[in-house]
Amino acid sequence: VQLQAFGGGLVQAGGSLRLSCAASGRTFSLYAMAWFRQVPGKEREFLARIRWSGGSTYYADSVKGRFTISRDDAKNTVYLQMNSLKPEDTAVYYCAASGVLTVVPDAFPYWGQGTLVTVSS
Repeated sequence: VQLQAFGGGLVQAGGSLRLSCAASGRTFSLYAMAWFRQVPGKEREFLARIRWSGGSTYYADSVKGRFTISRDDAKNTVYLQMNSLKPEDTAVYYCAASGVLTVVPDAFPYWGQGTLVTVSS
């Protein structure tokens, strides 16, 4: 499975961005896809997860109500709509895919390359 993430950029506080993650390869083996973020010196932080089949979602408390994860089956793409962005949301954002339903980074064998989101105050 290959993942390609894109859509990051510079946005002012209070603004919005939508990240995309396109999956290719043996996608039939996937059970869940998720978004994480990481800032230098900190551990990778789970943000949101969506089941590949069925579409049920789960969010970290830190982004619940501001971020929305969704998927487009026809395009094998998962999105992260980010609203009301704050400077503390600045990070490198990664998409990941797993064959199990989890939020633990080590349980995700497939990762996208990361896309930088910078939120200015």
